[in-house]
Amino acid sequence: MSTGLIITIIVLVICIAAIIGLYFFGKRMQKKQAEQQAQIDAAAQTIQMLIIDKKKMRLKDAGLPAMVLEQAPKLMRLSKVPVVKAKAGPQVMSFICDASIFDMVPVKKEVKATVSGIYITAVKGVRGSIKAEPVKKSKFAQFKENLQKKAGAKPI
Repeated sequence: MSTGLIITIIVLVICIAAIIGLYFFGKRMQKKQAEQQAQIDAAAQTIQMLIIDKKKMRLKDAGLPAMVLEQAPKLMRLSKVPVVKAKAGPQVMSFICDASIFDMVPVKKEVKATVSGIYITAVKGVRGSIKAEPVKKSKFAQFKENLQKKAGAKPI
């Protein structure tokens, strides 16, 4: 057998082993996520709150309790999370928002939010409906869209 064929076979075996390992790792992580989602749903309660501010910021800069920072994984401390500052009852608190609903959270409006601990999972408007805020396009996206309009192509 030639050296090139042996190297190709070894690379293929390593790639197949990596794919199989990722498959089982993914199934395990999916089970963990399902368990965590069940716990979040069990502890969920609806609270009426006034949204003061919302930002994406680092966990240590968010003004969350020290216990939350201690329990967070190291990678989570470095990444930016969606944080909502709201007045729930008589006190102002910082909440972590679900990334999928972060754009729907209105600023300086009263909402009914489904909260599990300090995690906001759903938001409903108290007075009227809630509209998602338009996402600002980057300069490159605007430039590309203008070029497509000039060329007569349909935007993606």
